[in-house]
Amino acid sequence: MRDGGEVVHGYPHLDTARAAITALYHRLSADGVRAYATSVAPADVAFSDLDDLHLGTQRVAHALVQQLRLPDARVIVSFREMTHAANVELTTGPEYFVELNDRFRTHRRDIGAALAHEITHVLLHRLGLSFPGTRDNEILTDTATTYLGAGWLLLDAYREDRDSSQKLGYLTPEEFGYVLAKRAEVFDEDPRIWFTSPQAYTSYTKGRAQAQRDEQQPPLTTAGWAGRHRYAKDRRYALDHPGAAPDPASPYAFESRPDGLRVSFPCPTCLQRIRVPVRGRVRARCGLCGTVQHCDT
Repeated sequence: MRDGGEVVHGYPHLDTARAAITALYHRLSADGVRAYATSVAPADVAFSDLDDLHLGTQRVAHALVQQLRLPDARVIVSFREMTHAANVELTTGPEYFVELNDRFRTHRRDIGAALAHEITHVLLHRLGLSFPGTRDNEILTDTATTYLGAGWLLLDAYREDRDSSQKLGYLTPEEFGYVLAKRAEVFDEDPRIWFTSPQAYTSYTKGRAQAQRDEQQPPLTTAGWAGRHRYAKDRRYALDHPGAAPDPASPYAFESRPDGLRVSFPCPTCLQRIRVPVRGRVRARCGLCGTVQHCDT
């Protein structure tokens, strides 16, 4: 939880967030991901100052358990003084104990955001899905929360003005926007209508622009002229220098094979790498998420 300090912006964790999206598709399958096609509704996680603190918190927790498809998980929530926003005790279940920072007693509008992250920890624990290291595992949790329909709450909890700031989660606001935009593209959503924070709206717009660039990289036919020109130049070099190491900064890579040149590139939906022969216009179906990509190789 960042409260009053400087908020980090940009995309320092983008590679890890992309790897997390791929990991979700691997663990859940494309059909499993599609089971989360509907995001949690604002009305289901709304929290009025007139609501009873504990009853309202349990109501929101139950809505998020349903959103994350944990029907047999019972989440018991308490409040105490702590440095972080929240903490969850991961056990074999069926009861899970979540502790929220005492500040949420008076900042009730953000209780849903804090609970969404912690309840996603429960989901990932049950799935046996984790990344090594605390930092990467927390980024995985933020990404999963967002991609599975509850993370718009985390982005909406970001607020900043001249005198104060608040942000929940480990992803930057723009990275939350990026993951949310990747989800919106798959499920044809427009999360902007749910935001109450103007900073969340701006961050989503920036993240969406970054996500759209994934859809415009060669060899996809939607790539712009500059990208196509660069791709043609790199393809000629690969043909003239078989076995040359790929440029790590390039989104695509050429491979010399006995049957000819191949190119690999990340699927714009699930970020799994797709490999196709270099032979002009082809349609490539991603073996992980099942989407069909139109390419000019």
